[in-house]
Amino acid sequence: MTQQPFELPHFYMPYPARLNPHVDKARAHSTVWAREMGMLEGSGIWEQSDLDAHDYGLLCAYTHPDCDGPALSLITDWYVWVFFFDDHFLEIFKRTQDRAGGKAYLDRLPLFMPMDLSTEVPEPQNPVEAGLADLWARTVPAMSVDWRRRFAVATEHLLNESLWELSNINEGRIANPVEYVEMRRKVGGAPWSSGLVEYATAEVPASVAGSRPLRVLMETFSDAVHLRNDLFSYQREVEDEGELSNGVLVLETFFGCTTQEAADTVNDILTSRLHQFEHTALTEVPALALEKGLTPEEVAAVAAYTKGLQDWQSGGHEWHMRSSRYMNERARATSPWQGLTGPGTSAADVGALLATAGAERLRAYTHVPFQKVGPSLLPDFHMPFQVELSPHLDDARHRLTGWVQRMGILQEGVWDLDKLRAYDLALCSAGLDPDATPEALDLSAQWLAWGTYGDDYYPLVYGHRRDLAAARLTTARLSACMPVDGEEAPVPANAMERGLIDLWARTTAGMTSEQRCTLKSAVDVMTQSWVWELSNQLQNRIPDPVDYLEMRRETFGADLTMSLCRMGHGPAVPLEVYRSGSVRSLENAAVDYACLLNDVFSYQKEIEYEGEIHNAILVVQNFFGCDYPAALGVVHDLMTQRMQQFQHVAAQELPVVYDDFDLSDEARAIMQGYVVDLQNWMAGILNWHREVDRYKADWLARRAHGFLPDRPPALPVS
Repeated sequence: MTQQPFELPHFYMPYPARLNPHVDKARAHSTVWAREMGMLEGSGIWEQSDLDAHDYGLLCAYTHPDCDGPALSLITDWYVWVFFFDDHFLEIFKRTQDRAGGKAYLDRLPLFMPMDLSTEVPEPQNPVEAGLADLWARTVPAMSVDWRRRFAVATEHLLNESLWELSNINEGRIANPVEYVEMRRKVGGAPWSSGLVEYATAEVPASVAGSRPLRVLMETFSDAVHLRNDLFSYQREVEDEGELSNGVLVLETFFGCTTQEAADTVNDILTSRLHQFEHTALTEVPALALEKGLTPEEVAAVAAYTKGLQDWQSGGHEWHMRSSRYMNERARATSPWQGLTGPGTSAADVGALLATAGAERLRAYTHVPFQKVGPSLLPDFHMPFQVELSPHLDDARHRLTGWVQRMGILQEGVWDLDKLRAYDLALCSAGLDPDATPEALDLSAQWLAWGTYGDDYYPLVYGHRRDLAAARLTTARLSACMPVDGEEAPVPANAMERGLIDLWARTTAGMTSEQRCTLKSAVDVMTQSWVWELSNQLQNRIPDPVDYLEMRRETFGADLTMSLCRMGHGPAVPLEVYRSGSVRSLENAAVDYACLLNDVFSYQKEIEYEGEIHNAILVVQNFFGCDYPAALGVVHDLMTQRMQQFQHVAAQELPVVYDDFDLSDEARAIMQGYVVDLQNWMAGILNWHREVDRYKADWLARRAHGFLPDRPPALPVS
């Protein structure tokens, strides 16, 4: 190893690490097990000296301090297996850049994780297969089928997304920051680790395992684990292995800054993710327990799991400080816990916690709303696609006005005819789908009008009244307005319900039950995200940057848009194609471009006139402590890179997906049409923002004091 490329930063870690007393037994057991699986002498990957130096027994003893001896030994075997896989894949496929061989290797591994243990598995052909078969059979009998399914998916993501890393090495391509965080969760394995935390502590109840609070706990845990690892492993990965998937390198490239500056920024993001973890655990999880009516035993299970994730954070940090695998020679080792010394104390620094972390956490709550910022600054947007407009636009405008009036949207005090005309949502639809029939264009414009009205309604009505309970009630009733299997919809109590019932009936008339479920879930995700925004608004809390970008897709209605777009594609394209990493990457890049575009145009409207805090430019200002033009520059650069990523995925990754799934010519043509649909979608949204009055300074000045409704909304009588 050469000289360190940067000084390790001062980490935020408020939880002291603790060591499991069964550490020596786990070390001894894992050594015997690794030899039995063929991972040591003769493997060409490890000798026993490598295993001893990495000390995965110490890692697991720190990260799972409270489990019993047999559980610790089993968990240690899992970590020996996953690190062996990482090094094995590196040597056999990454260094040789053998993607075809790597895919064939990865395709076999799910066969060793059957949901039903009576299912016969193939004969293992290498130590990775042998280890997985043995571990799966020893682990899953103790867990529910729901946990098995979640853990199998996390394991497959961990394995399969190694192809993404291999493809990036082949192309010499460094990911943009948003793409990197998303993919790192899968490649880095922390979601997989969270499954083993459940094994060691308590299984999360299935009724809440997929909820936002539990998802955020897992994702913030994952991001913090991975970003910490990127800091410690930069020298080994980037300088020795030629790895391009490292957060420090990603930010160094994105910002054009020094390695030290990039490392410090990675640490700031790590800290923010830990703050988000704590915020979620202390505010959103208790509310979820009440909402779902969890039993005391289920609440205790969620609490034990949450504590287990905290233990992993502090223990993982301690292991990185000690393992020979990482750059840690000049890491700051302090012991401030009231004079405590020894193992478990180097991660903690109460002085830093009080002096810096508290100030950083407080900054998110100190924004002064309704600051005058002037007209929104509009950069030179990178848009490689030409907008096309439907020839049915004028008629669609007329029919949309009639529909909005029939639904009662203009009679509730939130919108009036002047606003409807200023928003010109038929223009947006005409650009999104220029080839639509008149009927399809009407339906698209009406969905846009309904979603935009709801997005305006929640903060203006419930935010102004600080009435989170009424917002939750409205959200639940909106979900009931979308029957999947012939249930009777409620009698509409207001324009939002009336509009949704009408749209739902016409949109789903020819759909299967599965398609209706998919569409309903997409609408539910959007309306529930509006409640998330309200909660932040009532706390005056600017979101964490990663949480904001991911939730922005939901508040924007991205899942709804994509679901409607796919419905006409027919069965020629398997669902697995849409679920592939490359297609999701394509969609997320397009959606992020559109979301950030909206934030750029709506900055004055939201910050100056609405007192809004959910805007990417404000989030960047708060995180970096910079001014409006500097934050706009960061957002614009990110928009540009997301567009470039969209083009890269379409040109380079999708053809590989088509080959991987052996798609027919018909399916390939449909997918190419889908790419064009997304191109039209982005070009149409940019054109709409440029043309409508909704975001223009002169219109905002004229309507600045006309946003608040003059009466409370109609709600059902309980």
